[in-house]
Amino acid sequence: MLEQLLKFDTEIFLFLNRLGTTSWDGFWLFVTEKWSSIPLYVLLLVLIYKHFGLKTTALILVAIALMITCTDQLGNLFKHGFKRPRPCQVAELDELIRYVAKRCGRYGYFSAHAASSMATAVFVGLLLKSKYYYIPFLMLAWAVLIGYSRIYLGVHYPFDVVTGMVIGSVIGWLFYKLVLIAKKKWITAA
Repeated sequence: MLEQLLKFDTEIFLFLNRLGTTSWDGFWLFVTEKWSSIPLYVLLLVLIYKHFGLKTTALILVAIALMITCTDQLGNLFKHGFKRPRPCQVAELDELIRYVAKRCGRYGYFSAHAASSMATAVFVGLLLKSKYYYIPFLMLAWAVLIGYSRIYLGVHYPFDVVTGMVIGSVIGWLFYKLVLIAKKKWITAA
C-alpha cells in the first residue's frame, strides 16, 4: 500500500513538475525565495499594528518567530526521521524531471517551506479576518503558491507539500489560540 502511494505521489509530481516552462522558471524561483515575501510581511505588520496596537503586535511577532522556528525544526525532525530523498536526489528521475532550483537538499518529507507559509497564512488570516475579510483567502493563496513552487522547482513531491501544509495549518491555529490566551492574560488584564 505504501509503495502504491509513493508511486502515485511520484506520478503526480512528474505531471505537475513537467507543466513548467523556461519562461516561468524565474517567477517560481522568485516565489520560493524567503526574501520575496518581505513586502507582504511589511504590509501584514502594518495591518496588525493598526488593528492591535504596539503591545499585542510585539506579542504577535514573538509568536510568529516561535511558530516559524517550530515548523522548521519539526520539518527537520521529519526529514531526518523519514529520510525520504527529494525527487532531485532520485537517480531514476534525473531524465524525467525539470530541476530548476539552485540547490537540492538531501531529504524532503515534509516541506518546511509549505509548513511555514501555511502556518503564517492560517495564523495571520485568523488574526485579521474580523477586520479584513479577504486576508485569509489571500494568505491561503500565497501559501499554496509557495507550496506549488517546491514541486515546480523539482525539490518536493506533492505529498511532502500537502503534509507540510496540513502540519502548518495545525501549528498556525495552535499559535493563534496561544496568542489569544496570552493577550487575555498579559495584555488585556494589565
